[in-house]
Amino acid sequence: MTGGPGTVLVLGEALVDLVPVVGPEGAPGMWRAQPGGAPANVAVGLARLGTPTVFAGGLGDDGFARIVEEWLGSAGVGTGLCARSSAPTALAVADPGPDGNSYHFHLRDTATFRLPDLTAQDLSGFGAVYVGGLAAVVEPAAGAVAAAARAAAGHGLLVVDPNVRGDDAAVLRRLCAAAHVVKASDEDLARLWPGTEPEKSARALADEGRLVVLTRGALGAAAFLPSGGSVSVRAVPVEVVNTIGAGDSFMAGVLAWLGTAGLLRRGGPEGLGAQGASRMLAYAAGVAATVCARGDGAVPARGPRGFSIAWEAGGGATVGS
Repeated sequence: MTGGPGTVLVLGEALVDLVPVVGPEGAPGMWRAQPGGAPANVAVGLARLGTPTVFAGGLGDDGFARIVEEWLGSAGVGTGLCARSSAPTALAVADPGPDGNSYHFHLRDTATFRLPDLTAQDLSGFGAVYVGGLAAVVEPAAGAVAAAARAAAGHGLLVVDPNVRGDDAAVLRRLCAAAHVVKASDEDLARLWPGTEPEKSARALADEGRLVVLTRGALGAAAFLPSGGSVSVRAVPVEVVNTIGAGDSFMAGVLAWLGTAGLLRRGGPEGLGAQGASRMLAYAAGVAATVCARGDGAVPARGPRGFSIAWEAGGGATVGS
């Protein structure tokens, strides 16, 4: 199952986030079940931004799995490559705080990390293959992710979004080494290459022929170009309600912009100049800002007219949906 040169294959986990609902006096009262998982968030975000997307993950047969599959399908994400089993869906209990979100995971013996074996699939039919999230480091999913990444790197555009959570830096460094595009936060690069400034690590990755996108929270984002040089944009100022899914929405914005620009293919990002990189970052920052401002989901909303961001010559972005 392939979708054409403008289609993105997203490989990884789709799980359920349990997000606290604040009670009338400010104390958590209940937890809301919300479909999520970084790769699934990226897939839904891409589809809502108009990019043809196929998701390859593991789906169970419990009520949570039905919520996840309906969420993917309603966004227009293809699920024909997903593996199916009778195991339960993984849960991530969110604990938002002033310095960001922390999670407590329930992952063992779940359908979520029983990913399909894509080594027999012709991945050359996709414009890009995205890997990241917990599936990149949690077995048995990690083996399937590594194999698919190797296959994708030989045919098309491999996009890696490392998310360091434990003693998994070596695995993620290998994925970054195979990638053509790396999107990472400053915290992730600091954990992957401790003792080195994230900007220096990003520059080193880019000097090997990659497009590297570095997110820095409220400080904005930067793109390090494979042709040399870098550009940066400010974060879009919004009143933040919740940051869950902001990084995933930013990633979806980057890939959606590359697709619209015709760069979602092997070698495409090599032609990305400074002006294009600035536009790409501004678009992605605007997508992430809408998610932070809404606080009712981890992916961009899709209105009757779709989602659009108009670039302004002054260096800002006007966000609309």
